[in-house]
Parts: sequence; C-alpha cells; structure tokens
Amino acid sequence: MPYSSEHKEQTRIRIVEAARVLFNRHGYQNVTIDMVMDDAGLTRGGFYNHFKNKEALFNAAVTSFLMGRGAQWRDEAGVDLTNLKPEMVQQMIDAYLSNKHLKDIDGQCPMIALPSDIARSSTEVQNSFQELLTAMVWLFETNMKSNAPNNKRDALSMAALCVGGMVLARTLPDSTLAEDIRNAAHSAAIDIFNAKI
Repeated sequence: MPYSSEHKEQTRIRIVEAARVLFNRHGYQNVTIDMVMDDAGLTRGGFYNHFKNKEALFNAAVTSFLMGRGAQWRDEAGVDLTNLKPEMVQQMIDAYLSNKHLKDIDGQCPMIALPSDIARSSTEVQNSFQELLTAMVWLFETNMKSNAPNNKRDALSMAALCVGGMVLARTLPDSTLAEDIRNAAHSAAIDIFNAKI
C-alpha cells in the first residue's frame, strides 16, 4: 500500500531536519546521504523519493531554516514578526549575537554555520541563503523611521555586523577575543539602530 502524501511530507521534513543539523555540525562536504538517512532513521533507498541529489537536499535544509528552526529560535528570543516594533530589532540583535546562539551548533542559522559551503554551492542554494539575509534586513529596515535617509544601507550594515560577528566568533569558540567580537558587533549594530528610531 502506498504511503499517504502526509506521511511522505513528514518523512521529507525528517530528512531535511537531520541534514540541516548534520550540515551545521560537519559542513556540506563532510556529510553523506547515508549519514543523513541514518540520522533520520531511514534507509538510503528512500532518499531519492524526496531529492534528486545531495545539493537539492542542501538547498532544502537552508530554505527550511526560516520557517522551521529559525521560527522556533525567533519565538524563544521573543521576536514576533506579527507585532513589529523597535523592540523586536533589539531582541533580534541581542539573541542573534548571544553566546547561547554561538554555542547552539545544531540550531545555528545557516548564515553563521555554512557561509563558505554556500559560497561554493549552486545558485539555487545561494538564493536560499539570500532569502535568509533578506528576511533579517527586512526586520531591521521595517522598524526604522520611514523617512530616515540610508535605511537600506543601515539595515544591511546591521545584518552584516550580526552575521559577520558570529562567523568570526564561531572560528574562535572559547576565546576572549570571540566574546569581544560579538560584543563589538552587538554595540555597533545597536548604535546604528538607535540612530534610526
């Protein structure tokens, strides 16, 4: 008897989430289809019922973050996209540049965990990464004074500080320098935003 479409979708979600975590832990090159399917509790044979290849799975894993683990992360951080106000930007910056986010390798945003892998991936994967960045920039820009000059530039700068600060800090996970980088990026992002509210 064939599986229902709901069962197939739930299986696909399990595969994508297992892949997302493994890619965060090990990077794209070091994760195999067998590893993903084993982690999802499935056999390799079922993989091709859901994905054409590993690159398609990588794209799905990056894409899934925004409304999957990313939505959970935003809820935990108190960032409510249905109730936008300046406080949401402060909470986003605080949570994104937090030590908790830095230490949460499995749950980290792909913009922190996978930038080098994504830079070497297909245009499709890079577009998914761009969607994540665009969502962050939108949150920042939406909460600035509507008539202020350079809103887009400043929102992009804040996003660059958040992502770049965490990427650098992740390369120095247990050092004072990592904390100094996160704190400096946080202060600079908040300074830019405070000038816009």
